[in-house]
Amino acid sequence: MNLRLRDIAVACLLLTLALGAIALTGLWHPNAPEEAMKIYLPRITLPAVVTAGIIDGINPCAFTVLLLFITALTTTLQADEGSASRLRARILGMGGIYIAAVFLTYLALGVGLLASIDLFTRAHLPARLGALLAVLFGLWMLKDYFLPELGPRLQAPARVGAIARQAAKKATLPALILGGILIGLCTVPCSGAVYLGVLSLLALQPTALTGYSYLVLYNVIFIVPLVLILFAASSRPTLNRLAHWNLHHRESVRLASGSGVIAMGLLILATV
Repeated sequence: MNLRLRDIAVACLLLTLALGAIALTGLWHPNAPEEAMKIYLPRITLPAVVTAGIIDGINPCAFTVLLLFITALTTTLQADEGSASRLRARILGMGGIYIAAVFLTYLALGVGLLASIDLFTRAHLPARLGALLAVLFGLWMLKDYFLPELGPRLQAPARVGAIARQAAKKATLPALILGGILIGLCTVPCSGAVYLGVLSLLALQPTALTGYSYLVLYNVIFIVPLVLILFAASSRPTLNRLAHWNLHHRESVRLASGSGVIAMGLLILATV
């Protein structure tokens, strides 16, 4: 009985926050940022971009899929490589190609979305809608943490792990690139909330050059955790420890990511 009451209370709280964000989108100076706020936008954006990039880089989808990829790649290459150092070098090289494909795919998606938003920034409505969607996706992530049995979960398609393993087993350049592109696209449902929040903030920059520069910086920071994981996981004992950590902490990461996205989205809605 207490559990049901708790579920109802959590659902009502999340719904209230969602309705509040929707109301804030339409009622709070929706035409443009206040003149006094414009000088602060670059200062606000840099730490936000850095923090969001790190959070996005360790999101459960990207983290889990990369570990699956490295595990399959290690198993495939062990049959061909006799030297442990040579095996590690090949894992790093092929993993680097895979991460580079993810980076370029994610960057291309961001450029396309930011260019679309730039077409309408005079009224700043797309930026506000992007922030609203980020808040709603963040609330969905919190729902997945507190009420996982209620409705669908915000996650990458089930086929993503299979795609990563197939690309790793083939261990060819086209397979690695294609796998990285597909993974970059398929992890968007899982990490799209963070990306939407950042793109909404970047759309409000004083110049397009500033916005696109921050976008490139965000994507570079996004892959840094993945590169660090690749280097660490190229050692089999470390790979096992990382997989164990991910299994037991990915829901906590989901909670932190969702909370951060909601805070960022509400801040954007309240200041633009």
